[in-house]
Amino acid sequence: MTKRALISVSDKNGIVEFAKELNSFGWEIISTGGTKVILDQAGIPTIAIDDVTGFPEMMDGRVKTLHPKIHGGLLARGDLDSHLQAASDHEIDLIDLVVVNLYPFKETILRPDVTYDLAVENIDIGGPSMLRSAAKNHASVTVVVDPADYPIVLGEIAERGETSYSTRQRLAAKVFRHTAAYDALIADYFTKQVGEEKPEKLTLTYDLNQPMRYGENPQQNADFYQNALPTAYSIASAKQLNGKELSFNNIRDADAAIRIIRDFKDRPTVVALKHMNPCGIGQADTIENAWDYAYEADPVSIFGGIVVLNREVDAATAEKMHPIFLEIIIAPSYSAEALAILTNKKKNLRILELAFDAQDASEVEKEFTGVVGGLLAQNQDVVVENPADWPVVTERQPSEQEWAAMEFAWKSSKYVKSNGIIITNDKMTLGVGPGQTNRVASVRIAIEQAKDRLDGAVLASDAFFPFADNVEEIAAAGIKAIIQPGGSVRDQDSIDMANKYGLTMVFTGVRHFRH
Repeated sequence: MTKRALISVSDKNGIVEFAKELNSFGWEIISTGGTKVILDQAGIPTIAIDDVTGFPEMMDGRVKTLHPKIHGGLLARGDLDSHLQAASDHEIDLIDLVVVNLYPFKETILRPDVTYDLAVENIDIGGPSMLRSAAKNHASVTVVVDPADYPIVLGEIAERGETSYSTRQRLAAKVFRHTAAYDALIADYFTKQVGEEKPEKLTLTYDLNQPMRYGENPQQNADFYQNALPTAYSIASAKQLNGKELSFNNIRDADAAIRIIRDFKDRPTVVALKHMNPCGIGQADTIENAWDYAYEADPVSIFGGIVVLNREVDAATAEKMHPIFLEIIIAPSYSAEALAILTNKKKNLRILELAFDAQDASEVEKEFTGVVGGLLAQNQDVVVENPADWPVVTERQPSEQEWAAMEFAWKSSKYVKSNGIIITNDKMTLGVGPGQTNRVASVRIAIEQAKDRLDGAVLASDAFFPFADNVEEIAAAGIKAIIQPGGSVRDQDSIDMANKYGLTMVFTGVRHFRH
């Protein structure tokens, strides 16, 4: 019995070569629309879909393969006489191979000029239906959705006249992943169109970006997936110019670093990060001077860390970075001279180029955190704050320099793990107290780091002070200005303590926990 294939593809890559080889094996080929035109032009004999169904393509191509003579040919079980008899009674020829890929819905909604009507028209109906029918009947039918699988299928047919069951099963699984991802994109698009904020079902889809050697620890298996609708300002979309493959921990740290730098758009800024905590942030009028401040903030912790710069890396800055062991450098661009300096005898240094002009768009998407048995979803902590709205709650008013330092400190405090304390001046971080189980311990760590550099320093806390002892510790160190959210039932105790020691205290009204 002559074998039959049905070929209808949106992605035409490799399809002519594939069909030619099938034809050389003596297979009949059913085809549709543009695919048939291309195969006919290549001299490959094809059977039109309407010659099989007895119905013309209609409704602008919306209806062409949705017919019992197609789906009966796909779904008939070869091991059941009743199925074969029904096929014979209704003159349905069996289909042994389906090669289908889908209308470009993803590519359509990514177009800047996309309209709602255009998006709707690019929702494929017949394609997924054929894929699902063929995949369900993989015991009898080979189904191919990815051109990368063409050589495997042709190789097995050439060798044994058919594909193996294990191959058909593997290809069927791939089909269901593919159609699930396709439907997930459509569901997400429609959900956003109607403004549904809390859908009763959440279906996310990601594409494999990078298989990983291991995860957070060597005993943990891990892989890196990218959003199916890529975010330009993301580590997944960064262009790697040099160095080893990114590790699991590299990616987590790099993601934290590029989140921090988003808050410092106005001036040249450098962020040094270690274990998802900033260890140095510097801002200045040039990127070289910003590097100087970031490095000076903590020249010990920066060793083996990640550095992100929000301006092009020039030769002078590269010369200063080169002697230091860094895991990753991230920037919007690098001068040719800077890149030559950084890569000299540094084959493992990971150098990433990132689309900093797409920062704003990256703030819109939700972030997801996995927990055992579930998933947490939330908006990113990108609330717009206006310093003009921050009240000074103490008798002492801040100086102009202290106010600038508090703005800088507050931006920086968002990214210190809770309980988070940071001490800065108006140019650089001086001490970081991250992730302690009580706030006074975080205060002490930050003060210890910043000692001997406290002239003009201010302190920021990511959440309110629950007790006045925090303020007492700060006053004893000689710090004169504090910025914190406020909101504790004991706020007055902290205010009174600040007044007692002649400190400035500013409330922001916004908490920035980062667990």
